[in-house]
Amino acid sequence: MEYDMLLLRFGEIILKGRNRSRFEKVAHKHVKALLHPFPRAEIIKEYGRIYIALNGEPLEPIVAAMKNVFGVTSISPIRVTPSRLEDIIPNAVNFVKELGVAPGTRFKVSARRVWKPFPHSTHEMNKLVSGPILNACPELKVDVHDPELELRVEIREQGTYLFSEVIPGAGGFPLGTNGKAMLLLSGGIDSPVAGWSALRRGLEIECVHFHSYPFTSKKAEQKVIDLATVLAGFAGSIKMHLVPFTEIQTTLAQSGQENLIITLMRRSMLRIATKLAERNGALALVTGDSLGQVASQTLSSMNAIGRVTDLPLLRPLVMTDKVDIIAMAQQIGTYDLSILPYEDCCTLFVPKSPATNPNLHVLESVEHSLKDLDQMIAKAVEDTETIVIRPGRRIVRRESTEADVVQENWF
Repeated sequence: MEYDMLLLRFGEIILKGRNRSRFEKVAHKHVKALLHPFPRAEIIKEYGRIYIALNGEPLEPIVAAMKNVFGVTSISPIRVTPSRLEDIIPNAVNFVKELGVAPGTRFKVSARRVWKPFPHSTHEMNKLVSGPILNACPELKVDVHDPELELRVEIREQGTYLFSEVIPGAGGFPLGTNGKAMLLLSGGIDSPVAGWSALRRGLEIECVHFHSYPFTSKKAEQKVIDLATVLAGFAGSIKMHLVPFTEIQTTLAQSGQENLIITLMRRSMLRIATKLAERNGALALVTGDSLGQVASQTLSSMNAIGRVTDLPLLRPLVMTDKVDIIAMAQQIGTYDLSILPYEDCCTLFVPKSPATNPNLHVLESVEHSLKDLDQMIAKAVEDTETIVIRPGRRIVRRESTEADVVQENWF
């Protein structure tokens, strides 16, 4: 089946009233960026829709790219024919024949006359088009209420669009329209899915990863960079902050509070992430917490951990079952990376019986007894390495507190 265009439909952003044009402009920019490898493709913007004229570019790779555009709820491949009845009818018949419908398929024609000077009404076009199709394809069965195949005929002055397939899009809000947040990205299954969920709701994200080299290997760090690269495939690019956590983690492990070490670690992580957020203009923190999944994700633990930051803590997966999280990870392409057997710092020094109901006053007392903890947190922030990840480019590492000096080269 050959097509001439793609139709991209918006979802929630159509409800945005006066802000709608701003949301559509961001979606248009995202589409344009993803079409960079397809120079002949042309974007045609209309109110509430985006059309892409293929102009000979391959259909499937462009559809795959457009499924990553947040704010777009569905995509339909379109065949274009001149807006004359003698052209519309035979092209509609051929279109349905090429779909290869099975006997007994429930069928309907839905015409829409956008170009009002066209001599036939919408109701007339439904009959004028469906009759010849049913004669040519007697295996079809008319069902206007619950069709399995709905041929849409959209009549415009510049041409008539024929389409039937509706491919689900990413949905949500266009990228970055709801502000910026810091994602605490580990090497597990949950946090990359939380990051994708944040992107889908219109957040720009920067990733924060804590490493404990030499306790954790460089392979573990590369695994997380690979996960961030998958997310960058949806965002275009992602900034990633690699935080040295060895000194803090070792100090906490020597505090004599084995059952509280996970809680203490996460409180320190949130303190560091908050400072990085303030430095980079982020207004919230995003985590992969799922209520009750592990000891640090009981309601009591999350309350004790979250007390160290004044920023909103966004937990997109907090009410999501693990089975559903795994399915989402497989869908977005992070699952196979997440299950690679490289430990991150969160799996080190795990106690046999971690506290599930930590006492906030005890936590604060332990932290107060560690005289150099604040200095170590400040040093970790200053020693953080920042890289920018763009799919298809090789990252050139440079340690700096100023993210803008990061260099990149093509492969």
